[in-house]
Amino acid sequence: MEITKVTLKDLPEIVKIENLGFTPKEAGTKEQYQDRIEKLQDTFLVAHIDEQVAGFVVGPAVKEKFVEDWMYENTPKNLPTGGNQIIFTIAVDPNFRGHRIGSKLLKAMEDNAKKAQRESISLTSLEKNLSFYLKNGFKNLGVADSEHAGETWYNLVKELSN
Repeated sequence: MEITKVTLKDLPEIVKIENLGFTPKEAGTKEQYQDRIEKLQDTFLVAHIDEQVAGFVVGPAVKEKFVEDWMYENTPKNLPTGGNQIIFTIAVDPNFRGHRIGSKLLKAMEDNAKKAQRESISLTSLEKNLSFYLKNGFKNLGVADSEHAGETWYNLVKELSN
């Protein structure tokens, strides 16, 4: 497995994986992912196995500490250094689950964030996925102030020491 920065040629497989892992209300669109590829080159990582996209993680580096709903519709540009690393999405193709790809993507994003002197990594999660993030060193800070897809989301954060 190789983890690299995203390229536009990854877009079709990213959209496929997104739609396999999320409901239509939760999932990002092809247009949103194209925008994220253009704006978030440094913080959009893709795991490849045999030339195929096995999973990805993406989000902006911003001054805000937590994911805010407006960010999904209007992708913020990355701060060059400092701030906080937000994760919009981490998703693994169902055919590749059980191989720790999600954990490896989180670790690669953390390494990236530390190099850029970010203060923390944060994301929102549904209750069913909390144990995965807790196992990967995140702390659950309770219910998020999010109305995304009409779901109950939880704020998770991992403080970084550079």
